[in-house]
Amino acid sequence: MANNPKGTKTPWSYFFIRLLFRSVLRTFYGTIVIENAHLMPKNGTPCIVSANHGNSLTDALVLVTSVPSKRRGMLRLTAKSTQFGHPTFTSWLIESAGTIPIKRRKDFQDGEAVDNNDAMLKLMEALEVGDAVCLFPEGASRYHPMMQPLKTGVARIISDVLTRNKGKPDFEIALQLCSVTYMHPEHFRSDLLVTFHEPMVFTPKSHPNLVAPADFKPVQDLTARMQEIISSGTIDAPSWDIVRSAKLAANIYAPLGTEMSLGDYIRVVRTFLLAFKDALAAEQNPPLKVQEDELWQSSSSSSPESVMQRAELFRELKHYQNQLVSLGLKDDRLRKPLPPPLHILARLLLRLLWALVLLTLALPGLLLWSPTFLTTFIAVRRFKQTGPAWDTYDELAQYKLIYGLFSGLTVWGVVSSYATWNWGVRGGVGAGVGVLVVMWLTLRWLEDGIAAFRASVALYRLLRADRAQVDELKKRRSGIHGRVMELATRDLELPANPESYFLDTEPCGTMTDSAKGRDAARGEGGMKGRWRSGAQYFSVRRRRKKDWNEVLRLYDKVDYPDQ
Repeated sequence: MANNPKGTKTPWSYFFIRLLFRSVLRTFYGTIVIENAHLMPKNGTPCIVSANHGNSLTDALVLVTSVPSKRRGMLRLTAKSTQFGHPTFTSWLIESAGTIPIKRRKDFQDGEAVDNNDAMLKLMEALEVGDAVCLFPEGASRYHPMMQPLKTGVARIISDVLTRNKGKPDFEIALQLCSVTYMHPEHFRSDLLVTFHEPMVFTPKSHPNLVAPADFKPVQDLTARMQEIISSGTIDAPSWDIVRSAKLAANIYAPLGTEMSLGDYIRVVRTFLLAFKDALAAEQNPPLKVQEDELWQSSSSSSPESVMQRAELFRELKHYQNQLVSLGLKDDRLRKPLPPPLHILARLLLRLLWALVLLTLALPGLLLWSPTFLTTFIAVRRFKQTGPAWDTYDELAQYKLIYGLFSGLTVWGVVSSYATWNWGVRGGVGAGVGVLVVMWLTLRWLEDGIAAFRASVALYRLLRADRAQVDELKKRRSGIHGRVMELATRDLELPANPESYFLDTEPCGTMTDSAKGRDAARGEGGMKGRWRSGAQYFSVRRRRKKDWNEVLRLYDKVDYPDQ
């Protein structure tokens, strides 16, 4: 390593903030899987961390907690300047984390000067002393399935830093790209995947084309490469309909119960997504060349007939999903032979009984949770009314995290203070710990109870559904299944037996050679073996999910808000 800087010493407040972020995120999201965290450059290496940006301030919290503290003591953030200087908790949090303010032109009136020279200078100085800086090259967050075109700011900063250090030919600056994928970003107890990619290292010697006076083309080329890499690790589609159909195709290909890690599930969804996206693009623009998936490149050419078949399959999946929603059913209910009505009724009563048992256990703790649920519900409902979905839904998780944190701390403080007043310090400490334990157990019971109730509702709808209509839908599903499997195994080169393939793959069903060092190997987002799978049913730590689209709702979440 040619660089000598050691980086800025981590302030004590940052340790507290990182712990706070981690606690809040682990409560809000059901499963957080971090892949390839070992690739993060160590302390002292000038480093820019860049990721996609679809969940506002929550994205920054996710990256701060995902970077291993043993490799990086601190990750410097950037945020829009309008979030600074306010007497609010959000403003204090941002400033205490060593965040650098960035002025956005759209936040200022026409004609008003927007000067970021000081901010850029601070960024470059932070990098030169060996810090890691977080930048979101999309510029702004929005609720949309497709990444925005990346701005050239990150590439230009790398060029400027190399230029400032051109007298040190071996001076290194690393670019650590990261893909963040939320299954349902705004929903409580949904799941989250963070994937670190192989870092790119730049020196004045190895990249003289980025040293000024430099042509703008190398900057543009680097930006395009960044977009390609970040997009390759997340769900990136021009419409929610394509995401919806790709998830359904993935669920048909690898049915409910397949022991698949979250990372592998998202990669399978992305494979189908690319097939549908490219087919629809080629259908609308026949002369354009259909791009192939980087993960599983098709061995057969995309003939006009193949393109037409993929586009038709997409539309068939979309219509099939609409029919499932109208009946209140999931695809898995139609996968197996329909049991007799008495069998369905028995299963319904069993799940309903289990739901009542769990919800009864959770009832006392719900009194502690009720201020949090009520506060966040009111705050989010009001915020939704301030603008369209694409401009507001990306901040819903942020609002829920902040209001949930404040209301939860208030409940904890009131109970602890009351206990301290009546039973002394020991009583207060015991009550404080007890509140946290009870609230966590309540959350776990509530998750399983709602899942059981959701299953009983689905069984009730299946019992009430017209048999002829269900039989017709099963026939339709059988045809779709054959076409999905043909597309998956013949064109996309996915494994032919996903149930056994993902069960036997190490670690935890990961599909790529870069699995080494994944947090999934510790059991996050995947089950390892039959015994481990069964043990997870009794885990207090987290719910063992069979469906990565699951959220804490009384209904199955398959649709997305209108834009």
